[in-house]
Amino acid sequence: MKRIIFFFGFCIFSNVALAQDDVEVTSIKKDSASIRDKYIQRYPDHFFIWPVLKQRSLSFDVENLKGSKDKLTFKPNSAYTLGLGVYLFDVGVEFTFAIPVDSKSKLKYGTTHAKDFQINALSKKFGFDLYNQKYDGFYLTNSKVNIPKNDPYPQRSDINTRNFGLSGFYILRDKKFSIKSAYNFAERQLHRRGSILIVGALNSFKLTADSSVLPYSYRKSFGVGSSFQTLKYTTFSIAPGYSYSFIYKHFFLNGTVVLGPAHNWIYYKQIDGKDKHDITINTYTSVRIALGYNSDHFFGGITFVTQSRNVRFEDIRFTNSSSTFRLLVGYRFHEFGFLKRSVWDIPRAFMKLTN
Repeated sequence: MKRIIFFFGFCIFSNVALAQDDVEVTSIKKDSASIRDKYIQRYPDHFFIWPVLKQRSLSFDVENLKGSKDKLTFKPNSAYTLGLGVYLFDVGVEFTFAIPVDSKSKLKYGTTHAKDFQINALSKKFGFDLYNQKYDGFYLTNSKVNIPKNDPYPQRSDINTRNFGLSGFYILRDKKFSIKSAYNFAERQLHRRGSILIVGALNSFKLTADSSVLPYSYRKSFGVGSSFQTLKYTTFSIAPGYSYSFIYKHFFLNGTVVLGPAHNWIYYKQIDGKDKHDITINTYTSVRIALGYNSDHFFGGITFVTQSRNVRFEDIRFTNSSSTFRLLVGYRFHEFGFLKRSVWDIPRAFMKLTN
């Protein structure tokens, strides 16, 4: 009998304890939600529309690590794109079309043929970027050489590049900080706050040319490795970062910096036909800057994002950088009818049907 009483007593005590745990978990969730509501304004019942002006670019630097310490920069003559963006069904999409480059610009900087594809997504805790860039045709600049105002820059129409990669980040303090408020305006940061980020990135870069990438006049001063005409490398990196938003009424300034080590697998080919392979540890950096205005209806701002990776082989340091400049102004509307749906309703409906 005592054992039976003890058994039922244990069951009752366990149920009470579990009930208390449920109350505590619910309380924690409510507290977390209330904290986030204090610092971050959400717009779950709105859809957004905005015109956007954008420029994406892929450039690279070749630097001499010994002797003269020269640095050459190869830039594309990139066109701006103009279009429209919408945030609908909890998904943001932008459609843009290239603005033609004028003949004077082509004469001075040459012609670049670019194909640029990018997908990015942001949530409370996570974000990722997937991109694929192909740029053909670059012009050459040297900080030590001044080009007369009306003279064209040295141009290399034979240089072809491909840059493919995926990067993602995790936000540690999402209860008080929203990175979405600065970059896709799906939320609004009410008070200044920041957060540590953990970033992972995988990138593949390839460059080919009909002859040596460096002109003959530079190869002697740049030393060993300067006569390469093909370069491929794959970069993997896990790095820490930090993002912070300053808030003044409806205006904001956000800065995000990521810096960490990167593991590189390198292949390069010299003009004499010799193939070489190498493995190095170098650096990965990412910088995001956003300045704008964000209210319950009107929003707009300027954003600049750049990612760079550098590798070293022989006496050369090679750095490729991809950047995006974006200017937009938009307005939020209240959802109505079928616009209240979410893209996430599709998998939920499918799960119900399969169950």
